[in-house]
Amino acid sequence: MKWPAFAYARANSLEEAFALKRAAGADAKWIAGGQSLLVSLAYRLQAPGALIDISRIAALHGVAEAGAGLRIGAATTHAKLGADALIGARAPLLAQAAPLIAHAAIRNRGTLGGNIAYADPASELPACLVALGATIVAASPRGERRIAAADFFVGLFETALAEDEIIVAVETPAPPAGSAIDEIARRPGDYAMAGLAAAFDIESGRLAHARLVFFGVGGAPVHAVRASTALTLHGVAAAQAALAGDLAPQGDHQASGDMKLHLARVLTRRVAQAALGPGSLAA
Repeated sequence: MKWPAFAYARANSLEEAFALKRAAGADAKWIAGGQSLLVSLAYRLQAPGALIDISRIAALHGVAEAGAGLRIGAATTHAKLGADALIGARAPLLAQAAPLIAHAAIRNRGTLGGNIAYADPASELPACLVALGATIVAASPRGERRIAAADFFVGLFETALAEDEIIVAVETPAPPAGSAIDEIARRPGDYAMAGLAAAFDIESGRLAHARLVFFGVGGAPVHAVRASTALTLHGVAAAQAALAGDLAPQGDHQASGDMKLHLARVLTRRVAQAALGPGSLAA
């Protein structure tokens, strides 16, 4: 299918981006990597009057230490998430997630900010940010504001981002003692039928805290609070049983709700053992 007609402008600063958006009107859209937006245009799911290219704004680029954590520019590509040494050391869950995202051509163009603004419930990165306790930094003509990742993803393709805001960065805290991500998909590069991103804290060689966040099983990332607590206190089997109280997945074209719940239980064991070792948790 062909794209609808639209105007195009490229911004070289945040100030210029806001001015262009103000002039273009409410139906203008930001574009950086464009890997999700261009597909939606082709299928006529969106028909913006204008696209404002923010990919060259310097404030959206770069990876830097921020205390014990990181500030990662929103224009950071998926490929760089997987290759950057600082990210690998300070936010390894994001580096682990990168190879699972679609295919190499998409990872080379798709951006962190675009991914989380799109808020696809089957996407890996939103779940990772919730698991890490990350913060999304958004800018508008009114200034910057910080939104906890747990509050940012509010529903199916829906975020707490205001219409005139641009995601400028993601801030991650000190890295957890352990982290892991896994997903089950029909083929490499496909959207996951179910996936799990997790972060773990260890004290005196024992699991002290777990944060299990599922994707592909709801309208947004799902922090499985009951299963996280059960894993910490009682082990994998208890966590698997507790998932029935955390998840109520709806079936889709890939799998029934019951199948997704089963896959979530499989992933709970896989991810816990990948991060903590097969002999470290009760069966």
